[in-house]
Amino acid sequence: MWTELISSLSSDVDLAHGPGCEEQMRVAEVVLGHPLPGALKEFWSVADGARDKYGTGIVCSVGEVVDRNLEFRSSADFRELYMPFDPLLLFGESAGGDLFGFVVRPERPDIFVWEHESDSRRWVAGNLEDYLRRRLGSGDPEWYASW
Repeated sequence: MWTELISSLSSDVDLAHGPGCEEQMRVAEVVLGHPLPGALKEFWSVADGARDKYGTGIVCSVGEVVDRNLEFRSSADFRELYMPFDPLLLFGESAGGDLFGFVVRPERPDIFVWEHESDSRRWVAGNLEDYLRRRLGSGDPEWYASW
């Protein structure tokens, strides 16, 4: 489903060759301390990430997601500057530095954008499929900023 959906929306997306490792996903859940969203695991079972033509992570790899979330959750500097990141699982990037994430505490399918300049978190999509449709269907790298 995921490869077909992305192919139908854009020809400028590079899917990582091969699925994400099941063991990597199990370890990620242990290290991060919560289950991974089901839709994200389904996506990773097909491809370990998707990038636009500029290399921006539409959906980052399992390893990138773990590394970024551990960094954001544990950085003393980030704790001083920003609201806690523990409720979010950041998985996607914008070209301008904003990040996209699932809310994992409490668990829900919605996607939010974290805007790095203001530390605001706003709803942008009802689930991963909706996020991909909105992001790839708009053709605008700042698709989420206009509403």
